[in-house]
Amino acid sequence: MSDAFAEPLAGTAAVARSWLCLEQRGPWGHNALVQSHLDPELGRALSARGEAHGVRVQLIRHPGRHADTANDPRRRVFLAHTEPGTSWLRETTVTDPADLLDLDFARLAAGHHDDRGHPVTDPLLLVCTNGRRDRCCALLGRELVNELSGRHDGSIWECSHLGGHRFAPAAVLLPSGYTYGRLTAQTADAVLSCAAAGKVVLDNCRGRSSWNRPGQTAELAVREHIGEYLVDALRVTIEATDRIEVAHQDGRRWQVAVRQRELDPPRPSSCGKAAIRPTAFIAETINGLRVPPRNPSQ
Repeated sequence: MSDAFAEPLAGTAAVARSWLCLEQRGPWGHNALVQSHLDPELGRALSARGEAHGVRVQLIRHPGRHADTANDPRRRVFLAHTEPGTSWLRETTVTDPADLLDLDFARLAAGHHDDRGHPVTDPLLLVCTNGRRDRCCALLGRELVNELSGRHDGSIWECSHLGGHRFAPAAVLLPSGYTYGRLTAQTADAVLSCAAAGKVVLDNCRGRSSWNRPGQTAELAVREHIGEYLVDALRVTIEATDRIEVAHQDGRRWQVAVRQRELDPPRPSSCGKAAIRPTAFIAETINGLRVPPRNPSQ
């Protein structure tokens, strides 16, 4: 539906500078952290600590069958920090997920991994397949994961709700935090190969989770304005309501005017929901120059 109305993707990514991704096999409910085979009290505790400190907590699972294999208690855990210049991705293993409550969430949010686990050099692409949250994610997300089967082994995981299910297939790339919508297998291939080379793909990009939503919009607008693809070249230095400053690592700076507006006509925000008028952040000017509309597919 959002595709039919050419709803803008920029500025729709989840906002989080750090991520905690816990492997949880088996089915996921509408709220995966408390409606899965994970102990719901633990899920609530992880969710509360993540929200308190700005750490995004996701459940992940290998693509394919989702049997909860109790004979293997080991669970992989990925920790990530997305801020430009200091981003990292690390992997560890737990047999008791309650051990994750020992994490210092405040330090994780600030970008400190404290040598937990080991570094991961290849980027991860997490594709939302949380069908109990939104059936479009099950249908389109699972279709994308199946199409990518046999490619990028170990780099693609299914994940719980990422937000923006109307943009399914939705995915996030770690450790950069760049988030994508209406993703195709071809674009997913490009996203992973470019990430390995330290570059970002702008097609279908919703923004970098490091920034608030106006900041995401402004950063993508500047990237297109100057043709910048290096992942860590840009940083949002001012995140005001309607005026964003974006700085380049070479010292250049841009003032971006961003406006939030309602979109017509009303449309469902998720499968089965009532129609509403969504809002979108639009970059109007960069250093006073009007910004041309982005390609609707982006």
